[in-house]
Amino acid sequence: MSAPAAGEKMESQSQMVARLRATFRSGVTVPEEFRRTQLTGLMSMIKDNEDQITDALHRDLAKPKFEAVLSEIEIVLNELYHSISNLARWMQPEYVSKSLATKLDDCFIRREPLGVVLIIGPWNYPLQLLILPLISAIAAGNCVVIKPSEVSGATEGLVAELIPKYLSQDCYTVACGGAEETKALLENRFDRIFYTGSQAVARSVVQAASVHLTPVTLELGGKCPCLIYGRINITAAARRLVWAKYFNAGQSCVAPDYLLCTKAIRDALVPALREVLEEFYGKEPKESPDVSRIVSDRHWTRLMELLKKTAGTVVVGGEANREDKYIAPTVVVDLQEDDALMGQEIFGPILPILTVETLEEGIDFINRKEKPLALYVFSDESSVVKTVMENTSSGGFCSNDAIIHMTLPSLPFGGVGMSGWGSYHGRWGFEEFSHRRACMLRGWALERLNGLRYPPYSSEKLKWLRWTTSPHSCSIM
Repeated sequence: MSAPAAGEKMESQSQMVARLRATFRSGVTVPEEFRRTQLTGLMSMIKDNEDQITDALHRDLAKPKFEAVLSEIEIVLNELYHSISNLARWMQPEYVSKSLATKLDDCFIRREPLGVVLIIGPWNYPLQLLILPLISAIAAGNCVVIKPSEVSGATEGLVAELIPKYLSQDCYTVACGGAEETKALLENRFDRIFYTGSQAVARSVVQAASVHLTPVTLELGGKCPCLIYGRINITAAARRLVWAKYFNAGQSCVAPDYLLCTKAIRDALVPALREVLEEFYGKEPKESPDVSRIVSDRHWTRLMELLKKTAGTVVVGGEANREDKYIAPTVVVDLQEDDALMGQEIFGPILPILTVETLEEGIDFINRKEKPLALYVFSDESSVVKTVMENTSSGGFCSNDAIIHMTLPSLPFGGVGMSGWGSYHGRWGFEEFSHRRACMLRGWALERLNGLRYPPYSSEKLKWLRWTTSPHSCSIM
C-alpha cells in the first residue's frame, strides 16, 4: 500500500478493501459526473508529470523518451480522450427487441459497475498497462485497488505518489510490494481481477480468484508469429519488423516473437534487417540512446541462456553486457521448431527466423502452437493475408505491420486461449468492468393475454402462448 502520512497508522489489506467496498456501496462512483471528474483528474496526472514519468521509465528500463511518450503517455491520453468523449453514450441503457407478449414493457440492458476490482500491472510497460485498465474500471464506475509491478520500482513509486494526489482516495488506492504482498492481496474478495503478465503467474491468480468465484481478466502473451509470404517490399518489411521487434528491447507482449518465411525471403531479409538496424541504432547499438535495456539481471540471464542453448546461427548482433543489462538486437537463423528459442516466449531483443516452403506449411506451423496474443502476416498479396486470417486464430491480427493494431481504442485488445481471457480498450474495457443487467419493467396491462400462461393448462392456451412469445409475433423496440 502507499505510505501513510506522518502520524497515520498503516491499514491492513483487508481494511483497505473493506474501506473501498463501503465507499462503493455508498453509490458515490455511480454518477456520470463523478466518473468524468476522475478521468479528467487522471488526464491531469499524466500531463502534469510527463517529465517525472519519462524519467522513471528511463531508470527502470533505460526507455528512450521517444518510446516512453509514444507507448506510455500518448496511448494513455488517447484512451482517456476516447473514454471521456464516449462515456455518456456507453452508460445509456440498451433497448432490445420484444415479442407480442412483452410489447408494452420496457426491455433493456443496464450497465452497472461490478464493485471493488483489483488491477495487477506488469513491468514492461509499467504505466500504460496499469493505467489503461484503470481508465476502463473508472469509466464503468468501480472502486479500484491498483497494484503496480515492483520490478519496475521507479514507476511503481511514482504511481503510488501521484494517484492519491489526483484521484479520490476513498475510491482508488495503490498497493505496493512484491510477490508475497500480491499473494496476500489475492486472499481478499474482489468483484473482478485484471492481471497482465506471465502465464505462470496467471495460474496462481486464477487459483486464488477461484476461492471467491471472482471473475478474472487475463492479458498474457505467448509467441506471436510473423508469417512472410509471396510478393513483399523487403525494405519496408525490414524497417517495420525492426521497429516492432526491438521497441523496448523486445520486451513487448505483442512483439513479433519469431518469423516464418521461405529460404529465398530469408536470404533477402537478413541483409535488409542488418542495414536497417545500423540505420536505426548505428554501428554500435550499445551506444545508441534509442536502445532500451533488459529490466533486471534475472531476465538478462534468462535471455542469455536461451542464446547459449540455441542450435541456430547468430547472423546479426549477439553482443551483451551483464553490468549494463544490455543485449544487442539479435537475429538467429538455421534453427528448428524444437529449438530452445522456440520453447517459450522470448520477451527480449532476439529474433529467430524459421523457414517454410509453402503458405500451408506456415499456417500449419502456427496452428500447432497455442493461440498467440497477436499474429502478423507480411505480403503484398491480399489473398495470402485473407488465407492466413481465415485459417488461424489469435487475440489480434495485423497485416504488413506489427504492434500498431493495439493503439486503436476502438479495437478490442486481448488474447484467446493461453494468451488471455477477456479484452479491453475503449468500449471493450468499459464492458469488461461492467455487469450487463437484463431489465424488464412491466405494468398491469394485457392481463388477459397473460392469462394464457395460468392454469388450468390446455393445448389451445399453449398454442397461443407459443405464438405470442415467438420472436416472429412482434419485433418492436
